[in-house]
Amino acid sequence: MDTSYSAPEDNVVRLFEPDLITPEQHRDRVQAESTDRPEIRLMLAVMEDAVATYQRFAADPGRRNQRLFEEAESWINSTDTSWPYSFENICTALKFEPESLRGGLLAWRKEQMNGRSGLYRFPFRRVNGKRHSITLRDRHLRQSA
Repeated sequence: MDTSYSAPEDNVVRLFEPDLITPEQHRDRVQAESTDRPEIRLMLAVMEDAVATYQRFAADPGRRNQRLFEEAESWINSTDTSWPYSFENICTALKFEPESLRGGLLAWRKEQMNGRSGLYRFPFRRVNGKRHSITLRDRHLRQSA
């Protein structure tokens, strides 16, 4: 008897059979998001704060505001890689191009100083934020609660 022969419907059935993989193979394919790691989330928060400070106080007069802007600007322009939360190291961890980010912020500031651009509030999006807020809309509901 020839065992190499198979009916056409057998070939069709094989197309729809599930692929079997072991648990080890499944774990290799499923990887956690990089933003699930706490240290990456902290680095993202540091970057958010630096860019927000840079933009918020770029053209804002006042001694305190200028000091905050200069601190953010010097951190962004620093090429030091000796400490984990330096601008260069955070860009590497977040897969940002440091020179591109610096150039974009500098171009934004030049437009801001020339008056061609309004204040831009950077729309940061919390990637894994677990913040929830429950508010009572009506005043009478707030008082009864």
